Amino acid sequence: MSENSNQPNDMFPRVIIALLKGIVYRDDDQILWQALIDLQMRAREYLEVMGLELMLDDSEGYAWLRQLAPAEGQEALPRLVTRRQLSYPVSLLIALLRRRLAEHDAFGGETRLILPIDEIVEMCRTFFPANANDARFFDQIGTHINKVAELGFVRKLKGNDQQIEVCRIIRAFVDAQWLNEFDQRLREYQSSITPDEAQKEGE
Repeated sequence: MSENSNQPNDMFPRVIIALLKGIVYRDDDQILWQALIDLQMRAREYLEVMGLELMLDDSEGYAWLRQLAPAEGQEALPRLVTRRQLSYPVSLLIALLRRRLAEHDAFGGETRLILPIDEIVEMCRTFFPANANDARFFDQIGTHINKVAELGFVRKLKGNDQQIEVCRIIRAFVDAQWLNEFDQRLREYQSSITPDEAQKEGE
């Protein structure tokens, strides 16, 4: 389908607003997604003026915005895409989920990776100091899961908040280099941190 700026109700503003608000998923709104596909060239040109690049994966069904690096000799524009400093627990959880998705894909079968929160808690347990209060540890990991969800890497299933889907966009943000660098930081962290400090990080 060719681009058409005169679609009924002109979807272009809705497409831009959705992208500026965060990750756009095909499964969340099929009409908006089709409009994004139809209008992507127009959207790219418009967003480039603001120093943003449209990243779109039609096969996986997601799109997001990335800050463009300024051309040589040009002054950098103010950032519209916020950089977030991730805590150790959130970084750890993202790394574990990314690896779990890679294992899932290696075995083929179901495209979606859905995990019970109990299983995620157990995935994290060995990376934190022993905690006699299981309920408190469960709540801590639940808080970290919520932060990962805010980043758009997981989402809770409708009607079942004890299971989450690992969103495939995590593959675009977390590559092998990121995992290797995090492994190095994790080894340094575990060799230097005291049990009291580790407990504080988990809170």
